[in-house]
Amino acid sequence: MRFTPQFLDDLRARLPVSEVVGRRVKLKRAGREWKGLSPFQQEKSPSFTVNDQKGFYHDFSSGKHGDIISFLMETEGVGFTEAVERLAAMAGLALPAVTPDAARHEQRRKTLYDVMELAAKFFADTLASRHGARARGYLADRAISPAVQLQFRIGYAPAERFALKEFLGAQGIPVEDMVEAGLLVSGDDIPVPWDRFRDRVMFPITDLRGRVIAFGGRALEKDVPAKYMNSPETPLFHKGDNLYNLAAARLATHNGAALVVVEGYVDVIAMVGAGFPASVAPLGTALTENQLVLLWKMADEPILCFDGDKAGQKAAWRAADLALPLLAPGKSLRFALLPEGQDPDDLARSGGRGAIEEVIGQARGLADLIWSRELEGGSFATPERRAALEARIRELTNGIRDEVVRRYYRQDLAERLQRTFAPEGGRGGFGRGNFAGRGAAGFGGESGRRFAPRTTFTPGPAGRIESRGRGQASAGSQTINRGPYQAASPQLALSPIMRGQRSAISRREALILQSLINHPWLLHDHLEEVAALEMAHPEANKLRAAVIAAFAGDHHQSPEPEEQADKMRADLAARGFLEVLQRVERAITTQAVWGVQLGAAREDVLSTWHQLVSLHRQWHSLLRELKDAEQALGDEASEANLAWLRDIKARLEEVDGTEALIEGFGELSGRSQRSV
Repeated sequence: MRFTPQFLDDLRARLPVSEVVGRRVKLKRAGREWKGLSPFQQEKSPSFTVNDQKGFYHDFSSGKHGDIISFLMETEGVGFTEAVERLAAMAGLALPAVTPDAARHEQRRKTLYDVMELAAKFFADTLASRHGARARGYLADRAISPAVQLQFRIGYAPAERFALKEFLGAQGIPVEDMVEAGLLVSGDDIPVPWDRFRDRVMFPITDLRGRVIAFGGRALEKDVPAKYMNSPETPLFHKGDNLYNLAAARLATHNGAALVVVEGYVDVIAMVGAGFPASVAPLGTALTENQLVLLWKMADEPILCFDGDKAGQKAAWRAADLALPLLAPGKSLRFALLPEGQDPDDLARSGGRGAIEEVIGQARGLADLIWSRELEGGSFATPERRAALEARIRELTNGIRDEVVRRYYRQDLAERLQRTFAPEGGRGGFGRGNFAGRGAAGFGGESGRRFAPRTTFTPGPAGRIESRGRGQASAGSQTINRGPYQAASPQLALSPIMRGQRSAISRREALILQSLINHPWLLHDHLEEVAALEMAHPEANKLRAAVIAAFAGDHHQSPEPEEQADKMRADLAARGFLEVLQRVERAITTQAVWGVQLGAAREDVLSTWHQLVSLHRQWHSLLRELKDAEQALGDEASEANLAWLRDIKARLEEVDGTEALIEGFGELSGRSQRSV
């Protein structure tokens, strides 16, 4: 692990909690503590306290509690590593390097950050000088005020061939550093490198920490080969891995703003000015897979806002095709198309926030966009053409990697086909012969299940709903409880979430905890993952917290895995968790899950860990969906809601079946290994 407990303790010792918190919260001294209004939710009376002696904050209104690292993670929306790096910079504490090569590489990057910062200052100063009059005129024409120019650090690169080069040279920056930072054009056929950006309005591009890593330049002359020019690829900048306004947008989404993706720098600036602070743009290219991952880290459903012309429509289709294979439960895109001939900058200036809100409010889902594209301009008057449409849609959905999302897309698009070409509920040639016989998941899905028979619902005794298929007697009916969520399904009623403190720790949670206790080194790379896991049983939650706290000791320092585990158990026993440890061991009813046991090979431990965590997350996600499905069926006794409920129950059974396959993992430890 890069940050040792000693380093983290030193960091906490150097920075009082009140100093870090005081940058965001107005604090007042109250005896030995500080008090202020909660930064996590609205309140009128201060219930947020900071204790420098004990090194923590506590918020009585939300129940949140932690140190300076967790405070930054909670309020800034950053990860553990970035929070530590920011605090180390604030404290003037050098970060530990993993290897000598890594230390040299990090030092080199720091030098280039300094070069880029000097360049940004030069461009901003030039814009404010008499040489920047023309650029200021252009910005005024685009309604970009001086205040906004300062906010986005906009600048101007003068037309002279060596202006930036001479400025940086006077600051002692070597030409080699200027070339490596992408500020000069060089090559074997160029004896004297010159400024890459000349006579352009300059837009600094920053990383997630707000450090300048590149520039985008907009030409003021019309007759130039490139209207917009970006920095080339450098050690700091990979244009497919970043977004314009990324750092500010991440903070804004953390504070609840909608994430909107537009096409250019000026569009972002216009959107922010209109009240959409979480606006970003790709950097001169179509949206990339890595940028999509960045977006999904900030929001589950970013809104892609494209120009309303043909080019904007094609850009939306390209983004949809890119996203389709990568979709995951809860992760998708929405698409908003602007009025034709207008971009976000035009719309913001003509209609303000209201006009943009109207466009975003009409954003369409990804499935809707795909369906519209496949139907657009097509004629489907013959069975052959409809079959070709179905084949295209099947091919698209086959590309979705996540099995659950793929199943729902097949079902959704199958229903659209049925509604479009068999509007009377399946009567007619297409609906009966070419569609109704396919799997319920649509287009011959993996399950092979056919569509559920048409069902009618009648009130049963005691407020229950009885569902009868056509031609079936009441003996074949299925009773669904209209009552509250906690009494709805057998699976949910018997789950650890519903049993709460009266239950035993579940086998899967016990296996996860046993993995961490027997193999504390897992926390080196999986600390944040462990902290974020949902634990249904309260004692499992407490034990997980104790394991993390114990790891802050010296368990990872021992070279021997067994010694690490012994120290972990001793620490947990000293903290009063001996009885809980015994309950965890009793909950593991088989010793066949070799990867959690002492003596298992590292590769087997990791394989078992990844499978356990994946199944655990899937189980909790399905339980939440089960709650929604049962609530929906209670509100509306429809065939669709009943099918939804059945599907979730089937998937819960699949998870239970898959979990059993973990048993036997351990080929490298002398056991046979199975594939999950």
